[in-house]
Amino acid sequence: MRSKTIGQIPNYGPNKTQARLNRYVVKIQLIHTKKLQNTLMRTFQTLRELHDLVGQEVAVSDWTTITQEQINRFADATGDHQWIHVDVERAKAGPFGAPIAHGFLTLSLLPKFFESSVRFEQTRMAVNYGLNRVRFMAPVPVGSRLRARLNLLQCQDIDNQGIQITWLVTVEREGQDKPVCIAESITRRYP
Repeated sequence: MRSKTIGQIPNYGPNKTQARLNRYVVKIQLIHTKKLQNTLMRTFQTLRELHDLVGQEVAVSDWTTITQEQINRFADATGDHQWIHVDVERAKAGPFGAPIAHGFLTLSLLPKFFESSVRFEQTRMAVNYGLNRVRFMAPVPVGSRLRARLNLLQCQDIDNQGIQITWLVTVEREGQDKPVCIAESITRRYP
């Protein structure tokens, strides 16, 4: 469902007070709709249901908060201990004003975003097949809340009655217009 922004709502009513009231009501409706989008799990009974959704936004994940502990653990796991990630005091004085998450940490959250937003009932196995494109568009400071919008780009039938799914995943930071990461993620699912 595409929502109108408040600025696009016409001024219905006989006066400015009525117009303001109409805008207020629409704003409340939009907030309510956004809250619902963030809390609903999209469930698919069969993989075939996806074919009709190509080209559409399919789901929006729950929000997740990035912590310094996550960043430190990711640095330990990958060996990437660059100061902009792990040296809190130096990072505060650095170009971002705080430690920032590794781009690959943000990317590694894709499974979490999928888990909180889509469920496939008749799937016995799913595998990550790869990525076509990945861009890290903006920094993710410690304490940021992130979520992902999942757009279905392509569905292809594959061997063993499986399906290869290409998703456009747009990772958003709460309060920011610019996405922090955009990735084309490919998964394979088997019934």
